[in-house]
Amino acid sequence: MIEEQIEPLDRVFIQLGPVAIYWYAVLIMLGVIVGYWMAKRESVKRGLPKDTFADLLVWALPISIISARAYYVIFRWEQFADNPVSVFYLREGGIAIHGAIIGAVLTTMIFAKKRGLPFWKILDVAAPSLLIGQAIGRWGNFMNQEVYGGPVARSFLEGLWLPDWLINQMYIHGTYYHPTFLYESLWNLVGVAFILWLRRVNLRQGELFFTYVIWYSIGRFFIEGIREDYLLIGETLKTAQLMSVVLIICALVLWIYRRVRVVPPRYQEND
Repeated sequence: MIEEQIEPLDRVFIQLGPVAIYWYAVLIMLGVIVGYWMAKRESVKRGLPKDTFADLLVWALPISIISARAYYVIFRWEQFADNPVSVFYLREGGIAIHGAIIGAVLTTMIFAKKRGLPFWKILDVAAPSLLIGQAIGRWGNFMNQEVYGGPVARSFLEGLWLPDWLINQMYIHGTYYHPTFLYESLWNLVGVAFILWLRRVNLRQGELFFTYVIWYSIGRFFIEGIREDYLLIGETLKTAQLMSVVLIICALVLWIYRRVRVVPPRYQEND
């Protein structure tokens, strides 16, 4: 194939008159739907009201989108400073998963308190759902030709046994790049399997969620190291790497503290 003739995949899923629905939005929503389905099934087994995640999603989804956008804007303000109204142009891209996670956890905390439900149990149930949603959502980045790493040779990508349609999509502005979206998606899928396996272990409340935080953060830290598009604090510190380290430390501290001081020795399914 002549490299100059490689065309990217169409970002538009369907065109309805003047309205374009993009693959990015479709894949994000697919991740939400699959994650919700998993959480709904598990919540019943854990003794939560059957509508817990349907009701939670009504609040958590829009708040997560807002917080994901706010997080991105804060660390990329120079992009919006000359035209602050562009903050609301979500169709032009610019959201951050760490912002979405923060918004979702805070929403869950308030929701659980108002409903009188166990906060940590809800997060435990949601842990694999968050990872599967992130794994699927990363393919939206693939369609947009974003979240890629440093330049590589086509032979390197072929050596990974990747199909041509994926390799061709990594040809951006005349250069092939690491498919870091794929690395993260696969890392997250392995994490889903690991957390589902851990459900059979007698963990205490909150520990499945801590596992999610640590697992995702470890993968994100190393993958961020080879990404070309990233948010920065100052001139050199990658925001996602710093946030990953902070989240790992917080998860470990809470894990140890709750083991020593708070949570009973055995996980109580209906507490």
